[in-house]
Amino acid sequence: MATTLAPQQYQACIEACQDCAVSCDACANACLHEQDVQMMARCIELDRDCAKLCYTAVSFMASGSGFAQQVCELCAQICEACAEECEKHADHMDHCRQCAEACRRCAEACRAMMGMSA
Repeated sequence: MATTLAPQQYQACIEACQDCAVSCDACANACLHEQDVQMMARCIELDRDCAKLCYTAVSFMASGSGFAQQVCELCAQICEACAEECEKHADHMDHCRQCAEACRRCAEACRAMMGMSA
């Protein structure tokens, strides 16, 4: 059984950020295979930005950085923007629906970690 070295108070947020990053990477890849890729350009851009920042937030929390809360604040903002864009396509693209849900969960977890109301 693996043990975690990350500060325990960050564990739920770390898991939400990891899930979101993977969902965003998967969504961006799926969007690249849609028939009208140009229509998905903004979604792909936000997916990539969101995934990168989620992975960064995980790293900051895992190391117990004093800047983890600031990184998570920005992460929550980008997650919200990504969720809003993905929701535009969620009715006809399941990958966007799943990504939007993961982004919303991540934004909530980041805000909870920061002691803010979600």
